[in-house]
Amino acid sequence: MKHYKRSLFVLGVSHNAKPADHPVVGGTGDFLSISKALLWFKRLISSSSLTQLPQPLIITITTTTTTTTNKHELKSLHFSLYQHETINKTGYIIVKGVAGPGVGQVTTPFGTIFVFQDPMTVTANRSSAVVAVAQGSSITSSLDGFKSISLAKITLNMKHYKGSLSVLGVTHNTKPADHPVVGGTGDFLFVQGYVTSSPVDLKGTTVVYKIEFHLYWPPYVTKATS
Repeated sequence: MKHYKRSLFVLGVSHNAKPADHPVVGGTGDFLSISKALLWFKRLISSSSLTQLPQPLIITITTTTTTTTNKHELKSLHFSLYQHETINKTGYIIVKGVAGPGVGQVTTPFGTIFVFQDPMTVTANRSSAVVAVAQGSSITSSLDGFKSISLAKITLNMKHYKGSLSVLGVTHNTKPADHPVVGGTGDFLFVQGYVTSSPVDLKGTTVVYKIEFHLYWPPYVTKATS
């Protein structure tokens, strides 16, 4: 562009037939540290086949429920949900890895690519209310098969908050792990914070993780919406 040069790093989920929001999580050059912006990314296709599910998206664009507000006006929200992942139903191994342990209850070979679209409920009971969906993928990144680099879009439809969070981090299959929140849309626009993933039930074909959300809005967002 005439007055702006370099790149933006975008993380989100595209819809093949509808507009979709993608948080900007970083930039270079004139866009350095521009992590609080939102890119409205419209992706329209003319193909007659619209059968693909939304896919996690990482692209580089280059040009030449506790709510509190502290004394610094930093609004925060804290709550927990439960993610239910069923092998070969809501989660699938797309590429099997090349080294380390085989596919087991809590391990996958190094380099394994896994994708998921998991329901998230208000309690650990699968029959409880579904208030969110986690869509994403992971790559086994440790030779012992326990850790994966994970990215996900969590779409929430709660009573007072609706929108999505983009999460990026390293998941441990048997231990709690923190994942930074790198962006949001809807009521979570400009949000910061992290989520903690902790295993609850690792037996059987469906595994359950407790996901604790710790979300914070910058002061300028609080002032603008107050």
